[in-house]
Amino acid sequence: MTHGGEASPHPRRPAWAISRGLVDDSAWQPACSCSGGGRLRRWEVDVKLRTVLVPLDGSPLGEAALPMAEDLLRDHPEATLLLMRATEAPALPGFDPTAAQVAAVQEAEAYLEGVAAHLRERGLGRVRVSVWYGPPAASIVEAAEARDVDLIVMSTHGRSGLGRLILGSVAESVLRSTRRPILLVRARGAPVERPSGSSTPAGAEGAARV
Repeated sequence: MTHGGEASPHPRRPAWAISRGLVDDSAWQPACSCSGGGRLRRWEVDVKLRTVLVPLDGSPLGEAALPMAEDLLRDHPEATLLLMRATEAPALPGFDPTAAQVAAVQEAEAYLEGVAAHLRERGLGRVRVSVWYGPPAASIVEAAEARDVDLIVMSTHGRSGLGRLILGSVAESVLRSTRRPILLVRARGAPVERPSGSSTPAGAEGAARV
């Protein structure tokens, strides 16, 4: 594992892709949205998976993507599940920033190793962990490129409407910044966001589902 970046041909369009145009009018981006209680059937991911990236933030909402990723890995046993977490240490006057950074990385490593151990106990053998030092969205995009991942599976606390994806800020930033395929899982019990200046609940127009 290295630190400061990582602390230590694009895939063909899959059958489950929807257009990035739901977010903006920029380049096509394979993406999919589903609820946290859902399960993917084998035919619904028509793409060869070698590495699946799951960004985690240490919260139960962040872990909502894990069951979906676990299903994918069971259907693609040759694939590797890469758990990653971005971390930063706040700058505090009178404290050694290096020590704070090391502590933040160690805490993130311990958390990821715990999650990985649990998944291995459930029969997933190809699980790896990676800690990146930096802001979450940028770190996720960098990790996806550096590890040449085939799919990013991440949770979001928003809902997807047909006119626009209303996502958490990190998920939307990643979606705008990467050309890697993304599977977005809405965490159960997460608050529903509303578009800025709108009184209509996000997703009221309809939701894109797997």
